[in-house]
Amino acid sequence: MKSYTEGKILRKAVVWKDLYFYRKSDTIYQLTVVFCKRFLPLHGDRTVDQMVQAARSGKQNIVEGSEDGQTSSEMEIKLLNVARGSLQELRADYHDYLNTHHLSLWPADSERQQRLRDFCHTHNDYDAYAPLVLKMNDEEMANLLLTLCHQTDKMMCAYIEKLEQRFVKEGGIKERMHAARTGFRQQQDTYLRSLEAEIQRLKTENVELKQRIEELEARKL
Repeated sequence: MKSYTEGKILRKAVVWKDLYFYRKSDTIYQLTVVFCKRFLPLHGDRTVDQMVQAARSGKQNIVEGSEDGQTSSEMEIKLLNVARGSLQELRADYHDYLNTHHLSLWPADSERQQRLRDFCHTHNDYDAYAPLVLKMNDEEMANLLLTLCHQTDKMMCAYIEKLEQRFVKEGGIKERMHAARTGFRQQQDTYLRSLEAEIQRLKTENVELKQRIEELEARKL
């Protein structure tokens, strides 16, 4: 009897390091650390801790959500939404910084915002930004990070939507365990029925052989 393999309980693990939105979230975290060191007081300002923690929470919840996704789609979706919430909190901090320091939020249709958006769209890792950020002023860095946060959130929304569709279609681990058990029982039942049919066929064949032997012996007499 072949083993039941159709209803796999554990999903294939997601390599979170390869997710574009994780790589962008890690870049956001590293850039936020640089921004706080350059433009915010090192001591006595709770905003620094809040911004760094929000940026770190964004990337860490992506990691934890992806790891948990092997067993629980529900937990994966929940943690990815926590990551989104953290990055949205960080966006609010950058907006506040621009407002309180009387700096500009670049319009979406401005030329420099379009260049910034194109650069962020094609570059995910911190190494691409590291040579540039030390030359940027606080307005430029804040707009850069707002752009990265927006793009990361958009990518995460699309990813979460796919997870939700898969969850509706396949269910969680309980549903997959039930499907696996049901499939295994069905396979066993099919195998037992085939054995019973084979046994019945052999019994019939055995009766026919006995009759044939009796006929042959009768002819000899």
